[in-house]
Amino acid sequence: MPELPEVEVVRAGLAPAVTGARVLGVEAHDPRALTRHPGTAGDFEARLSGRVFAGTARRGKFLWLTLEDEPARGPEAVMVHLGMSGQMLLRAPGAPAERHERIRLAIEHPEHGELAVVFADQRTFGSLAIDPLIPTLDGQAGGFGDPAPLVPEQAAHIARDPLDPAFDQGLFRRRLATKSSGVKRVLLDQTVVSGIGNIYADEALWAARVHPETLARELPTRAVNRLLAEVRAVLAKALAEGGTSFDAQYVNVNGQAGYFAHSLNAYGRHGQPCPRCGRPLVRESFANRGSHFCPHCQRRR
Repeated sequence: MPELPEVEVVRAGLAPAVTGARVLGVEAHDPRALTRHPGTAGDFEARLSGRVFAGTARRGKFLWLTLEDEPARGPEAVMVHLGMSGQMLLRAPGAPAERHERIRLAIEHPEHGELAVVFADQRTFGSLAIDPLIPTLDGQAGGFGDPAPLVPEQAAHIARDPLDPAFDQGLFRRRLATKSSGVKRVLLDQTVVSGIGNIYADEALWAARVHPETLARELPTRAVNRLLAEVRAVLAKALAEGGTSFDAQYVNVNGQAGYFAHSLNAYGRHGQPCPRCGRPLVRESFANRGSHFCPHCQRRR
């Protein structure tokens, strides 16, 4: 599933192409790609056609394309849920249909001319939706990429991510102190901190030398600060390397894969030597997935 680095790579790729562009037409080929839209496929097409994109924003794993205000409507955005395998691709106008293409937007940019924005999704867990923008509770920017203190209603319950300038480190520490779950489970809770999935949780915990089943409330402040620093470092490095691609399901807007998979220290490397101590890494079942860690470097408290 795309995590913060992958979604940010997509947002950054879309931004120069869609900001200021007008929607010339909408083709919704598959209603399953509009499950979160409060209306029919025809409603989605009608409400989006002729609108102008004002910018792009992201909070954690959530991406949205803001729309310029219209007098008859309040502030709105196209909410993009990538799900497990969703892709937002930029193509030339009239380009052949993509494999697993669900929705296509024909747009015209004042500088770049006409383009096609394609939403493709192999596993059909992703969705687009026109969603109202509501004020943020803290008055800060709703997400990275847009200074407006507005966030889509569907993402309002999502906590800020560690790379967000408005992320409250003290609040994060206080939330961890109340949790009796294992720290990895808390890192994956998008209402506590957003953008972190299985891959980057394993990598950050390995870097911080914290066992994934250590109770969050038992972590001392120094360990929490070290863990948060490693989370940020891992996310920043993955972002610089274009995200993590294990197959063709995650690509950027030009269809290119990320290469952070070559920098992984723990995730997916069970049975191989720990890069730090040389002892074998292990994998344990975790919530229908797996946790990868070094039992020597990451001893459970």
